[in-house]
Amino acid sequence: MSFIQEFKTFAMRGNVIDLAVGVVIGGAFGKIVSSLVENIIMPPLGFLTAGVNFKSLAVTLLPATDAHPALTLGYGAFFQSCLDFLIIAFCIFLMVRTLNRFAPKPPPPPPKAPSEVELLMQIRDLLKTQTKPAKKK
Repeated sequence: MSFIQEFKTFAMRGNVIDLAVGVVIGGAFGKIVSSLVENIIMPPLGFLTAGVNFKSLAVTLLPATDAHPALTLGYGAFFQSCLDFLIIAFCIFLMVRTLNRFAPKPPPPPPKAPSEVELLMQIRDLLKTQTKPAKKK
């Protein structure tokens, strides 16, 4: 089998196509959540914290010079990204939880077979009931 045929077989598997669709939808969903956090959640949160813009929160490590811009540690943007992640993770949790409720339940395991000792005891008991000793007169 040639390399191209192997790749075609791999790419046309159902799991690979499902994964590709999931990645595309996940990317779009991530953008929606980022917009939700940036444009809907963070402004009221900034209002409640006396007008703080979380995206601009940073610690300056090196001040700006004529040759280089300031070196900053942007913890506000990191906080916003963490909020994005938490919302996406919570939504995925809810979807998986819902899908698991509708998934078919696995059948119960078959009953355990009796052990050799139990089988021998059953045979002994059957033989006792089938062969009754003749009574002596």
